[in-house]
Amino acid sequence: MERSDIITLIIVLIAVIIVFTILYFEIGKYFYGVALDPNVDKTYLLNKKQLSYDEEKEREKQIKWLKEKSEEINIESTQNGELKLHAYKIKNEQETKKWVIAIHGYSSEGTGMTKYAQKFYEKGYNVLLPDLRGHGKSEGDYIGMGWHDRYDIIDWANYLIKENTGNEIILYGVSMGAATVMMTAGEELPDNVKLAIEDCGYTSAWDILKYQLKEIYHLPVFPILYAANGSCKKNANYKLKEASAIKQVEKSNIPILFIHGDEDKFVPFEMLDKLYDAADCEKEKLVIEGAGHGESSTKDPELYWKTIDEFIDKYINGKQPEQTENEELQTTTEEAPQENVQ
Repeated sequence: MERSDIITLIIVLIAVIIVFTILYFEIGKYFYGVALDPNVDKTYLLNKKQLSYDEEKEREKQIKWLKEKSEEINIESTQNGELKLHAYKIKNEQETKKWVIAIHGYSSEGTGMTKYAQKFYEKGYNVLLPDLRGHGKSEGDYIGMGWHDRYDIIDWANYLIKENTGNEIILYGVSMGAATVMMTAGEELPDNVKLAIEDCGYTSAWDILKYQLKEIYHLPVFPILYAANGSCKKNANYKLKEASAIKQVEKSNIPILFIHGDEDKFVPFEMLDKLYDAADCEKEKLVIEGAGHGESSTKDPELYWKTIDEFIDKYINGKQPEQTENEELQTTTEEAPQENVQ
């Protein structure tokens, strides 16, 4: 091969490398935007259905209730940027020191948790509905998938403790909010935070985006997700595998109630056992038969709320639930050695 041919081949190879490098970063930028930029429309990704007339009316009632009962408050984040964080604070008309921090899901906001807030309110709790960073009225230009949000939830807990040092706090979340709860549970928490309840959370940001990439786009993990991970590190300062609920529950010192519907196709049901088995704390598991993603509380509300009530009673009020044989088949309880319990 002549010298000129070698030079031409080198130039072609360099050009190919440059083109593929540009494509790699553009792919990463695009899928980062689709998944983690709160300003990019998520309709296709979420496959949202239009609400029926009755659902619209019920939603209007919920928002009216929230406006009447809540006070809007703000704090500043202490980790990963100085952001103004927003929440709806609902004080129960009956005096209580028990608080539920109820955390919303992906591409939602605090108002999306109103129906859960109403239920906890009826049961006598105060409720805090935070907007996660990049959602609702909270500042932020990326979706944290629960990772940086875990520190924000600790900030909210500290806000409640500063208000009254006797406050007892329950962490509760659905979907991404559930992942946030689990990621928070793995941190060193104030003694006031008593337990966590997660409903249909995922094992990690990497795992759920990998699953959705295959289910929705029918695309391979490499190079798509690897490229998106690079963009996530650049733009949001965290790696997708780093945002791991499963690693966090391994470190939890508070009891966790794991809930999942066995027909969940958005956050696959198989993730439940992986999370439950990894948790090194006192824990219980509830499977709601026939429930899809986020549908457990409506599919079997009686079992759902009964299990939650008994879990809270056990770890805050010291009550031991009486279960029938049938209920024992639907809920699983495992207690960790005493030295692991805070």
